[in-house]
Order: sequence, then structure tokens, then C-alpha cells
Amino acid sequence: MNVKELFLDYVSYPTMSIEASENCPSSDKQWELAKRLYRDLRALGLEVFCDEHCYVYATLAANTDEARPVIGLIAHMDTSDACADAPIRAREVYYDGTDIVLHPEQNIVLSERDYPGMAKYRGKHLIVTDGTTLLGADDKAGCAEIVCALERLIASGKPHGVVKVAFTPDEEIGRGADLFDVAGFGADFAYTVDGGSLGGIEYENFNAAGAEIVITGRSIHPGDSKNKMVNAALLACEINALLPAEQIPACTEGYEGFFHLTDLSGDCEHAELRYIIRDHDKTLFEEKKQVLAAAVEAVNAKWRAIAGSDPCELVMRDSYYNMKEMLADKMFIVERAAEAMRANGVEPEFVPIRGGTDGARLSFEGLPCPNLSTGGENYHSRFEYACVEDMETMVDVLCTILS
Repeated sequence: MNVKELFLDYVSYPTMSIEASENCPSSDKQWELAKRLYRDLRALGLEVFCDEHCYVYATLAANTDEARPVIGLIAHMDTSDACADAPIRAREVYYDGTDIVLHPEQNIVLSERDYPGMAKYRGKHLIVTDGTTLLGADDKAGCAEIVCALERLIASGKPHGVVKVAFTPDEEIGRGADLFDVAGFGADFAYTVDGGSLGGIEYENFNAAGAEIVITGRSIHPGDSKNKMVNAALLACEINALLPAEQIPACTEGYEGFFHLTDLSGDCEHAELRYIIRDHDKTLFEEKKQVLAAAVEAVNAKWRAIAGSDPCELVMRDSYYNMKEMLADKMFIVERAAEAMRANGVEPEFVPIRGGTDGARLSFEGLPCPNLSTGGENYHSRFEYACVEDMETMVDVLCTILS
């Protein structure tokens, strides 16, 4: 199989997950890619199973009697809702450093001026969209690389142990590991193939929580509102103003955490805010949750007498934790990936994930699972692209890890 052609096939399947849905998978269209992956794995001779929740599991039997670890490879099928997922019009371009015009009529241009990191791709081939949708390299690049690596490994005849594969739904909405059968999967350790530019190995991620604040106001004629009106929309603004202005995504990088206001809606009688809270450091993570709770309590204290009760209700839930603590005594897993990259001419780069992966949750459930690069960039964006040469290299890296 050619990883480029397989990737182009996979991205043609729209698979956006739907956060508001309570089903798993959250969108029925993820089933179509699951069925395609099922067929591709069966064609390679793997034992394949797809459960009622759209998780695709497969096993490649060992071809040696040597004692070897059972290694897993995992990628997710869904795409983000941050940008349209259809119709995806993907094409390959040779990148020579000049602007890539994605959509002439709408003047949508992919440029090094906006994305300086593109400079390292000069002289390579990129797969892009027409600028009206995302590409879906997150994580169909990982899906294609895993399938191609399996085919290449089988064809090579190189000795390998048992290989486990899983393709999951709903990772983009934080539920990819919810119904993952860790015990049934049966791997000693695994890798999510869900990273960015070539060389990235990630074994640190944010601690994460989600928060929802519901504000109940009281509307009354503004001309007769003194000590009577409780404007829920204004209370929402007050809460946000009490949070550290510099601790937002646009002002942070590396290990720096943040409060991210993802949704804000409301009027005088009712308002809602939704935040995600992130920090690599567990202590700072807990402090951030306390800061938000204190902001809500301060606004409640200010308006309690007029409202007659607390107008603001906060519900906060932890989402996942930093997998570093689960991998600290298992760094041989990370080093195995680093050695595989070096063997294929890639210098590994250890970077903290400013987000989360299925691997974070799975690591806490007993399956150590760092994250590997795929060769994609600008995820969750109409300016997303994937490098053909880097995807090919990742296929070789995965084969080296498994053999």
C-alpha cells in the first residue's frame, strides 16, 4: 500500500464527532471509516473485531517463538468540530516556499508568513485542502500509517511479536478511551500515533478539567431596576474578569497552563459559561480549579442578597491527568520509539502535549501509552496539511518499533 493514496482515501470519509451527542459513537458517519479499516485489516490477514461502539480491534500474530512484548498501535477515526469536515477536497502540492493558494475565489492562502514552521517542508510534498474544510490528518494520518506499517512488516518477513491495533471513535470530544477494552486489547504497552510534525514523542500532557457555570438572573424594567435586577450576562463578564488575564491559550506555551473560555451565551435572565482548565503541574492544576471556584463564589457573595440565593452554579469535572507519572518507571517504552526514529534518520524531539490523547487515559487504566508524530501540522484548521515524505518515514519508524 502507498501511505499517500491510503491517506487520501481515509480523509474522504467525513467523521466529525459531536460533543452534544450522548451516543457512542457520537456520529453515525464514523461507522463508515470503521468498516473501511475493518476491511483493510482483514485483507492483511489480521484477526479483526469491531464492537457495538465502533471500536475496531485487530491482532497480528507473532511470527517468531522468541519472547517479545505485545505492542499496541492506536489511532482515532473522528475529526474535530472546529472546522467543516465535508466535502474534503484534498490534493498534493510540491512545496517550494511560495504561497499555496488553497481557494482562489475565496482568497484562502497557506503561507509561511502566517505559519513560519512551513519552512522545514521546502522541497517536500504536502497534502492540503481547498481551504473550506479541515484535512483530517488528525488522525487519519495515524490510521493510514498504522495500516501501511502492518503491510510492510508482514511483507518484510522480519521477526516480530504479537501486534495489537485499535482504532477508536470520539477522541476529539474526550471520549476515545471511555469504552476502550484495555484487558481485551492485551498489549503490554502501546503508542497512540496521533502527534504532529515528524520526530515528536510525547509522554507528558496536561492535567485537564471542564467547568460549566450556569447563572440565573432576574429581569426587570431598567428604569426601575435598582437593587432588583440581576443581569446574568453581566455576572458572566464579572466572573471572567476575575480570572488571570495572562493565563489564556493565546498568552501561554510549553508547560504553562491556562483557563480557556470555550463558550459564552446569555441574556439578562440566563447565562452560561464553559471553560477548560489545563496545567502540566498537578499542584498548579488544582490551584487553577480553586481560582475559578473562588471567582464564582465572589460573584455569588456580591449578588446573593439581591438575588435571594446564589445566582451562579459551578459544575467542574476532571477529564484526564498527566501520563508522565504513569510512565516515569517505564521510560524504556519511550526510548524504544526514540531508537526507532534514530534508526530511520529522525532526531526525536520530546515535547509536552498542550492537550491530551487517548494515551493519557489509557496509561492510567494500565496501558502505558506515549504518543508519536504523524507528519501533520495545523490541526483543527482549514490550513491543516500533512507531509507525504514524513508520513512515509513514520511508516518505517512504526515497522522498526514492532520488529
